[in-house]
Amino acid sequence: MSESFDDALSDLERSGRQLDALSVFFVDRFPVTGAAVSTVGDVLGSETISASDDVAARLDELQFDLGEGPCWEAMRTSAAVLEPDFRHRGVSRWPAFASAVEDGAEVASMFAFPLSVGEIKMGAVDLYSTAPVALTPSECTQARAMADVVSRHVLRDALSDFADNDAQTGIYSRRTVHQATGIVLAQLDIGPDDALLMLQARAFSTGQRVMEVAQAVVDGTLRFSRTSGGIEAGS
Repeated sequence: MSESFDDALSDLERSGRQLDALSVFFVDRFPVTGAAVSTVGDVLGSETISASDDVAARLDELQFDLGEGPCWEAMRTSAAVLEPDFRHRGVSRWPAFASAVEDGAEVASMFAFPLSVGEIKMGAVDLYSTAPVALTPSECTQARAMADVVSRHVLRDALSDFADNDAQTGIYSRRTVHQATGIVLAQLDIGPDDALLMLQARAFSTGQRVMEVAQAVVDGTLRFSRTSGGIEAGS
């Protein structure tokens, strides 16, 4: 916990090729016992990508099986889910999940932060503690920022095969994608790598080629913008 948050975030940004270690960054940073990173739903399927311990993995598995719990709620609402008193209030929020947890694990507090890039909702980061704990507003902001970095790592990994199949080899295709990347960069005030990721994510979610999405951006028929719910793409 002595490491500055900027340093911790930089370390997390550099860890993209080690998806199975992503959960450890949250345990090291926050006053929790364990953490798990998971994809949920139809877009990338339901899978635990990283779990810091067996309990964290089991909590994910229960949520997959029951279709309810903090990770589902975080993904559905695109908002942080905070339950510092899971033992007493968990059953009123997630009856089946909380009852199943009571049968097999000591969990006093649970938190979940959504994983999403643009319009793609992928899953969540779950945190749990065996002792009652509440995250401060600053810690929640930090956890959300870390979840955003994890979201990009997870999506880049999922897009690797898609990007290979959609590779544009012509010079005009490359120019169009490069031009569109610059436009999205300006629209969202983000870096070039993330701007390209937005184009790829849009193509992935709509079943289009990256070139088609890029051309729409250049033509002005597709625009990316920030909203209260995140990043959206529309005309």
